[in-house]
Amino acid sequence: MKQYEPYKNIRKRAVIFGLPLSLFAVMMISIIASLLIIIFSFSFGIIIGVIILNVGLFIALIRITNNPQLFHFSKPFPQIISNKKPTLFNYEED
Repeated sequence: MKQYEPYKNIRKRAVIFGLPLSLFAVMMISIIASLLIIIFSFSFGIIIGVIILNVGLFIALIRITNNPQLFHFSKPFPQIISNKKPTLFNYEED
Protein backbone atom coordinates (compact mmCIF):
# COMPACT_ATOMS: atom_id res chain seq x y z
CA MET A 1 0.00 0.00 0.00
CA LYS A 2 1.31 3.46 -0.89
CA GLN A 3 2.35 5.74 1.99
CA TYR A 4 1.52 9.44 1.86
CA GLU A 5 3.29 12.17 3.78
CA PRO A 6 1.09 14.10 6.23
CA TYR A 7 0.06 17.57 5.14
CA LYS A 8 1.69 19.24 8.15
CA ASN A 9 5.14 18.13 6.93
CA ILE A 10 4.50 19.56 3.49
CA ARG A 11 3.80 22.99 4.98
CA LYS A 12 7.24 23.03 6.62
CA ARG A 13 8.87 23.11 3.19
CA ALA A 14 6.54 25.73 1.70
CA VAL A 15 8.29 28.44 -0.31
CA ILE A 16 7.18 31.82 -1.61
CA PHE A 17 9.30 33.44 -4.35
CA GLY A 18 11.90 30.73 -3.75
CA LEU A 19 12.27 31.55 -0.04
CA PRO A 20 11.11 29.57 2.99
CA LEU A 21 8.38 31.27 5.00
CA SER A 22 10.74 32.65 7.67
CA LEU A 23 13.09 34.24 5.14
CA PHE A 24 10.12 35.52 3.14
CA ALA A 25 8.89 37.24 6.31
CA VAL A 26 12.31 38.92 6.69
CA MET A 27 12.07 40.10 3.09
CA MET A 28 8.55 41.49 3.61
CA ILE A 29 9.62 43.39 6.74
CA SER A 30 12.49 44.88 4.77
CA ILE A 31 10.16 45.92 1.95
CA ILE A 32 7.67 47.53 4.33
CA ALA A 33 10.47 49.44 6.08
CA SER A 34 11.79 50.50 2.68
CA LEU A 35 8.37 51.77 1.64
CA LEU A 36 8.20 53.88 4.79
CA ILE A 37 11.64 55.30 4.02
CA ILE A 38 10.61 56.05 0.44
CA ILE A 39 7.39 57.77 1.55
CA PHE A 40 9.15 60.07 4.01
CA SER A 41 12.30 60.76 2.02
CA PHE A 42 12.64 63.41 -0.61
CA SER A 43 15.96 62.29 -2.03
CA PHE A 44 16.21 60.31 -5.25
CA GLY A 45 19.51 58.79 -4.07
CA ILE A 46 17.87 57.31 -0.96
CA ILE A 47 15.12 55.79 -3.06
CA ILE A 48 17.64 54.15 -5.41
CA GLY A 49 19.73 53.02 -2.42
CA VAL A 50 16.74 51.37 -0.75
CA ILE A 51 15.85 49.54 -3.95
CA ILE A 52 19.44 48.29 -4.33
CA LEU A 53 19.46 47.23 -0.66
CA ASN A 54 16.26 45.19 -1.14
CA VAL A 55 17.57 43.51 -4.28
CA GLY A 56 20.84 42.69 -2.49
CA LEU A 57 18.95 41.25 0.48
CA PHE A 58 16.81 39.11 -1.82
CA ILE A 59 19.87 37.75 -3.63
CA ALA A 60 21.60 37.02 -0.29
CA LEU A 61 18.53 35.20 1.05
CA ILE A 62 18.23 33.12 -2.13
CA ARG A 63 21.91 32.13 -1.86
CA ILE A 64 21.48 31.19 1.81
CA THR A 65 18.46 29.07 0.86
CA ASN A 66 20.28 27.31 -1.98
CA ASN A 67 23.52 26.81 -0.01
CA PRO A 68 22.64 26.13 3.64
CA GLN A 69 26.25 25.14 4.47
CA LEU A 70 27.08 28.86 4.74
CA PHE A 71 25.35 29.04 8.12
CA HIS A 72 25.79 25.52 9.44
CA PHE A 73 25.44 25.60 13.20
CA SER A 74 25.82 22.78 15.66
CA LYS A 75 22.75 20.90 16.80
CA PRO A 76 20.92 22.52 19.71
CA PHE A 77 20.59 19.26 21.65
CA PRO A 78 23.38 16.95 22.81
CA GLN A 79 23.78 13.50 21.30
CA ILE A 80 23.28 11.74 24.64
CA ILE A 81 21.00 12.88 27.43
CA SER A 82 21.73 11.28 30.77
CA ASN A 83 20.58 11.63 34.36
CA LYS A 84 23.99 10.61 35.70
CA LYS A 85 25.80 13.11 37.85
CA PRO A 86 28.68 14.73 35.93
CA THR A 87 32.14 13.92 37.25
CA LEU A 88 35.64 15.12 36.57
CA PHE A 89 36.38 11.85 34.77
CA ASN A 90 33.97 11.53 31.89
CA TYR A 91 34.91 8.50 29.86
CA GLU A 92 33.48 7.97 26.41
CA GLU A 93 32.68 4.43 25.48
CA ASP A 94 33.54 3.19 22.00
